[in-house]
Amino acid sequence: MTPAEAIMATTINAAHSIQSAHEIGSLEVGKKANITIFNATDYRFLGYRLGVNTVEAVIKNGRVVVNDNHLA
Repeated sequence: MTPAEAIMATTINAAHSIQSAHEIGSLEVGKKANITIFNATDYRFLGYRLGVNTVEAVIKNGRVVVNDNHLA
């Protein structure tokens, strides 16, 4: 899989598999704001840091729940 295919498999394709793509799985107006922000200069960088936590922030339902690797 390419990095782009892996990201799609864990976002919009995963949402389709649980019949929830109408509300989650991609960044679109009207969908829930579930976003993970990584400390990476490019999405292709993520595969090179396996076993290392690169998560900077997590937004769940539009609310920041993790910020700078700490629960908000």
